[in-house]
Parts: sequence; C-alpha cells; structure tokens
Amino acid sequence: MPPSSDQASTSTELVVLLDAAGRPSGAAEKAAVHHRDTPLHLAFSCYVFDGDDNLLLTQRSLAKLTFPGVWTNTVCGHPAPGESMTSAVCRRARDELGLAVEGLRLVLPGFAYVAEMNGVVENERCPVFVGRAAPDAALDPDPAEVDATSWAPWTQVRDAVLAGERPVSPWSADQVRLLAALGPTPADWPDGDPRELPPAALL
Repeated sequence: MPPSSDQASTSTELVVLLDAAGRPSGAAEKAAVHHRDTPLHLAFSCYVFDGDDNLLLTQRSLAKLTFPGVWTNTVCGHPAPGESMTSAVCRRARDELGLAVEGLRLVLPGFAYVAEMNGVVENERCPVFVGRAAPDAALDPDPAEVDATSWAPWTQVRDAVLAGERPVSPWSADQVRLLAALGPTPADWPDGDPRELPPAALL
C-alpha cells in the first residue's frame, strides 16, 4: 500500500532510484543520495500561480545541501516509494510552504537534468507540474527548506529568466524556456502526455 502523506513526511525520507529507462531500480535515503556521483532518481518540479498569473518563487534555504540560497520555482521534491507524483507535489507544497495547491496538471512529463553546485550533483528525471494556490492562501514557509518567497507576474519572470537577467536554479532556467514555448498564458498550457513520464512515475 502506498504510504500516506503523514508517513512520507515523518519517516526517513527515501527517493526512488532509476535505471537508464526511468524504471525503478531501488531506493535510497535522500540525505545520502546527493553527492559528487549522485545516481539517477525520480523528482518533480511545480509552478504555482495565483488567479492573476503571478508565480510563487522560492529561495532555497541556506541550510540545504543542494543549491543553498538559490531562487527557484515554487516547490521541488521527490516522491516516496509507492507515492504518486501528484500526492508528492501536494505534500511538499504543504510541508515546505503551508500551501494548498489546486488544479494540479502535468505539463512537462519528460523533463530531466543534471546540475552541480559546490561539488554536489543533482541527477533527476523531473516531471513538471503547474497548479493554482488556494484562494486567500497564507504562506507558512519551513525555514529548513525556504529562506524567502516572492510572487511575480509570470511574464516578467519568463522574460527576465530568458534574458539572463534573473538568476534561478539551473533546472528552473531550463524549465522556464520549455514552459515559455507552450504559450503566453499558464492556464492555456496543454496537458503533457503521461505516456512520456518515466515508468517509475506511473502510479
């Protein structure tokens, strides 16, 4: 049986390891998996908007092992073994930001990347989702995960990132380029084809 959200957030956090085809090949503790030779594993990114197409950006905590202090998209994370991608997105948004996400949609099912900072490598198959913040959402960031938050119009974020004028995480920079190609309005972005997801994400 898949773990509940409470189980996933209170037990030792595991990530799903992948083979080259994106199939599950085991699990490892998140705290130990990121290093100079990080194995390929399953992750996600999510971009959360308000009703006016403002995007919630977050600055990663300086205490984080991977990419500390870097501004990035709303929330990133890893599904636990047996946990669906959508459940994992909602869990991390709640745990990191106290944020309820509505209307979650898959938009970039095949996204993957490798990035390095301070000798620590990220190596992920990382489907990208979009969603809406619940009306009148009040943020409550976890300082172990998030140092700061900022709402900004999507068009401004997009244009500044594409012009190299707004530094963001390497994965977010690549994702913004791909999202921009989907069209100018986030609500009109087409749903991604779930058949393009890595097999490990098909729960």
